[in-house]
Amino acid sequence: MTIKEKILEYLSDEELLFVDGFDDAIVGIDSSSLRIVYDIDQMMCVLTEQDKMDPDDAIQHLEYNILNAYVGEKTPIYLQTFRYD
Repeated sequence: MTIKEKILEYLSDEELLFVDGFDDAIVGIDSSSLRIVYDIDQMMCVLTEQDKMDPDDAIQHLEYNILNAYVGEKTPIYLQTFRYD
């Protein structure tokens, strides 16, 4: 079962907003607003690995079409993680 399927099962009565094509980048839900949370690095992987997009084009696409779009109260949350090596 995917994380999206688990969320849909757990919150079957809630209105949820998903970003098409980025199910692999879902990391969870915000417990207070019940908004879907996506990992930006995973979204980049979807665009560069699955969609074969150039990294610079992928960043531009994400920023212009997804990250800065407000689509109402259920607009997803985008999480940028920082990893220390």
